[in-house]
Amino acid sequence: MDTFSKRQYIVAAIMLGIAAIFVLRLFSIQVTNKTYKQFATRNVLRKNIIFPARGFIYDRDKALMVYNKAAYDLLVVPRELKAFDTTELCNIVRLEKAELVDAIKKAKNFSYYKPSIIAGQISPQVYAPLQEKLYKYPGFFVQSRTLREYPNKSAAQVLGYVGEVSPSMIEKDKYYKSGDYIGITGIEKAYEKELRGIKGIRNEMVDVHNRVKGRYNNGADDTTAVLGNNLLTGLDADVQAYAELLMTNKRGAIVAIEPATGEIIAMVSTPSYDPNLLVGRERSDNYKMLMKDSVNKPTFNRAIIGTFPPGSTFKLVNALIGLEEHAITPYDRFSCGGKGNSPIKCTHSHESPIAMREGIRESCNSYFWNLFRNVISVKPSSAEGFQMWRDHVMKFGFGQRLNTELSSEVKGNVPEVKYYDKYFGQKRWTSMTIRSLSIGQGELLVTPLQLANMVATIAIRGYYITPHLVRAILVSSRVFRELKFERKE
Repeated sequence: MDTFSKRQYIVAAIMLGIAAIFVLRLFSIQVTNKTYKQFATRNVLRKNIIFPARGFIYDRDKALMVYNKAAYDLLVVPRELKAFDTTELCNIVRLEKAELVDAIKKAKNFSYYKPSIIAGQISPQVYAPLQEKLYKYPGFFVQSRTLREYPNKSAAQVLGYVGEVSPSMIEKDKYYKSGDYIGITGIEKAYEKELRGIKGIRNEMVDVHNRVKGRYNNGADDTTAVLGNNLLTGLDADVQAYAELLMTNKRGAIVAIEPATGEIIAMVSTPSYDPNLLVGRERSDNYKMLMKDSVNKPTFNRAIIGTFPPGSTFKLVNALIGLEEHAITPYDRFSCGGKGNSPIKCTHSHESPIAMREGIRESCNSYFWNLFRNVISVKPSSAEGFQMWRDHVMKFGFGQRLNTELSSEVKGNVPEVKYYDKYFGQKRWTSMTIRSLSIGQGELLVTPLQLANMVATIAIRGYYITPHLVRAILVSSRVFRELKFERKE
C-alpha cells in the first residue's frame, strides 16, 4: 500500500471518530440528560426570589402597630417575551398602555436575561384574574411579597414607611436588588436589618405556556426565606392615639417618656398623615401630595426636628444650676416689679418678694433673671460663668442629639462663648447682655424631645437613660433580645 492510500485511511478513521463523538453527545442530550430534555420540550428555568415577611411592630402591651398584607409584583424577562395582547394585560393590571411600553423598554435596557418589575404592589383582587390568564403572556410572571399595614393610622412619623430602593442604596448594600423595598424613615429605617429578614430562592420549571411545571432538581438548589424579626416598642398605642386626638387641628408636638427606662411612650407631631397613604400602588401620587404641602409639612417630625425657644419650661434648669453652684438657696427672695420691672418685665401678677418655690409656681421672670445673674457671677468673668452654666445645660441633653433611633434628630442650639465673643466682642458682654437665657429665650433652641428628656431627668433626680423607641427584638414568640441603653448623669 502506497503512502497516499495510508493517509486516506487515517483521515477516514479520524472523521469516523469525530462522527461517533457527535452521535454519542447527541444521544446524551436527547435521551439521557434530563436537563437538556427539559429544555428540549421548551421548559424554562426561572429563579424566583422569595421575599420574607417583614417583622411586625408591637406597642409596649404587644398590640400590633404594624403588620403585613399580601401583594404581588408582575415581572418580565425580556428574552422570553412573545407577541401578546397589550390592551388585555393593561386592563387586568390597571396600567396605561404607555406605562407598559415604557416599563418593558426599561426592562430591556436593564437586562434581556434578568427579570424586571412591570407592575408592583398588585392587590389580591387584581392578582386573581391575572393569574388565570398569565399563560397568555410568555415572559411575564408573578412574584409574591408583602406590604405594610398600619391598623391604628397613627404615629406616622415615628413608625416611618417603606419604599423601593434607589441605585445609591443598592450600591451601599449588596443585599438589595432593583425592585426591593427598604425602610425609608422612622423605626422602619432604624431597624431595617432586623425587620427585613433574609430572602430565599425557588427555582421553577416553566413551560411554553408560562405554566409552572414544578421545582427544578426537586428543590435541591432552593433556599428558604427567613422571616424578619418583630420589634417590641415602648410606645403605648392608646396614649399615642389620645395624644394625637389632643393635637387635632393644632400645630406642634407631644413627647411622653418613662423616666426610669427612657422608653418613649408617645411621640406626636401635627399636622400628620395616615401612614397607609404610603403603601400600595397609589404611594407615589400620595407621596407627591404630602411633599407639596409646604404649609402643614405632614411628614416633618416636629418632636425631633423642630427647634423652639423653651421659654418658661427652662426655668427649672436654671433653678437647679443655681442650687448646684450654690449661687442661691431655696429661700433667697427677689423683688418683682411686674410689667414695669427692669431689665426683664414680668407679666404675671403675684406677691413680692418671692423665693424659689413661688418663683417657679408663678413663673416669675424677675426672679429668674436675678437667679441667672447670680449663677454667671459665680466665676471671675462673664465668659467663665457662662461656660460653667452651659456645661450644666448640656448635661440635661440640650445642644446635642440624644441618639434615639431616629436619624433625623437635630441638636438644637445652646450658644457658645465664642458666639458672644464674635457678636459683642471679647469681655464686652455680661449676664445683662444675655439675660434672655434666664427665661429660656434668646439664642437657646431645643426640640420637644429634649424638653421631655429634661423633665424625665428631674423626675429621677439627675440622670437620664437615652430616650428610645424600641425595647426589645422578638426573635420568636418565646425568645427576645432586650436592648440596653446608656445612662447619662
